[in-house]
Amino acid sequence: MFKKALLAATAVGMLASAAMAQDVKVLRIGLDGSENEADQIRNTQCLVEGLKAATGVSEVQIFPSPDYNGVIQGLLGGTIDIASMGASSYAKIALTDPNAVDPILTYTQADGSSGYYSIMVARKDSGIKSLADAKGKKIGFADPDSTSGYLVPNVALPKEIGTSVKEYFSESGFGGGHENLVLAVLDKKFDVGTTFGSGVGKWEEGYTGGNLHQMVNKGNLDMDDIVEVWKSPLIPNGPLMVSNKVGEEMKTKVEDFFLALPKNDNACFKAFTQGDNKEYIKVDASFYQTIIDARKSVIGG
Repeated sequence: MFKKALLAATAVGMLASAAMAQDVKVLRIGLDGSENEADQIRNTQCLVEGLKAATGVSEVQIFPSPDYNGVIQGLLGGTIDIASMGASSYAKIALTDPNAVDPILTYTQADGSSGYYSIMVARKDSGIKSLADAKGKKIGFADPDSTSGYLVPNVALPKEIGTSVKEYFSESGFGGGHENLVLAVLDKKFDVGTTFGSGVGKWEEGYTGGNLHQMVNKGNLDMDDIVEVWKSPLIPNGPLMVSNKVGEEMKTKVEDFFLALPKNDNACFKAFTQGDNKEYIKVDASFYQTIIDARKSVIGG
């Protein structure tokens, strides 16, 4: 009797949870602080009305965070429903709670590729033009949860320099997001720093997408002032993630909205994905398994 009652109570609880998940009135978008807050909000605001109409929610809220971890914790805790972040951020979530979110989409670059690069830059007048020149210098990383700004350099660089990043460089630190990291290099707080870009297109335009491209477009970076010291192997573009707390029906509506966004509002799509990008494509957790494995080996979680 007790077993039957327990099973019945469990079933009722599961049904109640499912009903709550389906009854979504508000969708909350998290912003990771990779770019300055005002610009990130402006580049996301264009989603609000269309997302409301496509999903039937009464409100779409935008929550900027000063760093990546704020959004990661929001997705893990259920206070953020949607976020577009790098693969390492998703890997941290997956390693902490594989059932918290689903990576549903990623975008393709102008050339159709679904990857980008970690790019190490230095001031042009520093005399640093190669990794050999950077030996013994101070290196800056964007954020400890950044794929291109921390994880990939710490995986790929040792294979090229023959030793650990800690041994090769005199000192390391964090810039507080990609934009701030590049500004810190320009201000001579770091000799070299790691950010990201599409790796295709014109150098003087900051390539076709990524942080350098965004900074050029905003007028706070002249590519003539920096040089590319190193470029990583191709990194899978980060996922658009949706919390599993919203339920499958809502998740499908969100996916359909973003898949159609490049056609319905191309300017908004390019603003939100930070570049002259082409379209969204469907992905799942398997697309990021190499990054999950890398994060587990380098950072541990």
